[in-house]
Amino acid sequence: MSGTDTAKGVTGEDEVVDLCRELIQIDTSNYGDHSGPGERKAAEYVAEKLAEVGLEPRIIESHQGRASTVARIEGEDPSRPALLIHGHTDVVPANAADWTHHPFSGEIADGCVWGRGAVDMKDMDAMTLAVVRDRLRSGRKPPRDIVLAFLADEEAGGTYGAKYLVRKHPELFEGVTEAIGEVGGFSFTVNEKLRLYLVETAQKGMHWMRLTVDGTAGHGSMTNDDNAITELCEAVGRLGRHKWPVRVTKTVRSFLDELSDALGTELDPENMDETLAKLGGIAKMVGATLKNSAAPTMLGAGYKVNVIPGQATAHVDGRFLPGYEEEFLADLDRLLGPRVRREDVHADKALETDFDGRLVDAMQTALSAEDPIARAVPYMLSGGTDAKSFDDLGIRCFGFAPLQLPPELDFAGMFHGVDERVPVDGLKFGVRVLDRFLDAS
Repeated sequence: MSGTDTAKGVTGEDEVVDLCRELIQIDTSNYGDHSGPGERKAAEYVAEKLAEVGLEPRIIESHQGRASTVARIEGEDPSRPALLIHGHTDVVPANAADWTHHPFSGEIADGCVWGRGAVDMKDMDAMTLAVVRDRLRSGRKPPRDIVLAFLADEEAGGTYGAKYLVRKHPELFEGVTEAIGEVGGFSFTVNEKLRLYLVETAQKGMHWMRLTVDGTAGHGSMTNDDNAITELCEAVGRLGRHKWPVRVTKTVRSFLDELSDALGTELDPENMDETLAKLGGIAKMVGATLKNSAAPTMLGAGYKVNVIPGQATAHVDGRFLPGYEEEFLADLDRLLGPRVRREDVHADKALETDFDGRLVDAMQTALSAEDPIARAVPYMLSGGTDAKSFDDLGIRCFGFAPLQLPPELDFAGMFHGVDERVPVDGLKFGVRVLDRFLDAS
């Protein structure tokens, strides 16, 4: 009996949890150097699930094991511009010893599905699969064409996933004008009468960089006024302790206005400590969108305790707000000083779009239908997503992976964190919202 036959009568809500668990159980850890297992197995899993309901998915491998899956669903009106739904199947690595439940078990406990990728972002992958499979089994076409992309390598910048497809296979996205992806549509409960759902309309740009200082090598017992380690550490210390100035972008201003209205108090972006304290698990995510940032993350120098090395290096994760890249780089060079040489390991642009139009209306409509106290609001993501690549094709991108979350859950802490998990009820809520969203979009 075929997979389609066995699935008759099964709804998206019925299977979303199992889809999420099975995706988590496929280890797709991305170390950024091809040393991980790759995404091929996940790409084949997704392709099989799509083929079961009549689609003809295409698996595209950019490097051995680094595979993405793309499929297109014909809509009722093919003359309308198409919608892209994209998600990545790779995850950041996890150390099982640190976790309450094994990170690749997909275990269900305390009302949640646990595992690496539960929120970043195999939950959205599963919700998308569940909705699509349900609609195709029941013969419900979307109003317009939908392109589905389950992508490799997002966690290392998308070089072998979204960027590869955009560069080598742009025809796959022909006619697409809008897209939804990760890190948006999640809830923040203000009170019993209002729940905000944060839709990502902007994201910071990035400069992942290597810093290098050359000095004079020598014996550790000798006086040395040209120690590369000393020079580098002083520069990294200045950078790490720097208080970057607040810069309120259009999206952040809109978010603060919505939050002011929700909390019934005027918010001063220059004095956000008190406001952020009220935001619980999303405080870190919101706070990071008020300023440029540069976080030192790695140091390297030397090979023996009594040898002063001739070179020292550091790596820094730099993020800049839309419209503030030049200011960020100028501040960076001033802080580092003339002795420090910097080079990009990976760089990408910032994004920002308006919070308006039919797609935004469809988000609000779908959310309100499932949660009467829902209000969709725009926000900026402090990190980056594959939306940066799709923007190169002129596609207007939003973060909309709807989840209704319990107020006590530290959602921001789930991303790349230990004990990552997603509520079972949140997954089912997301399926219902996405289904309604497709009809309204």
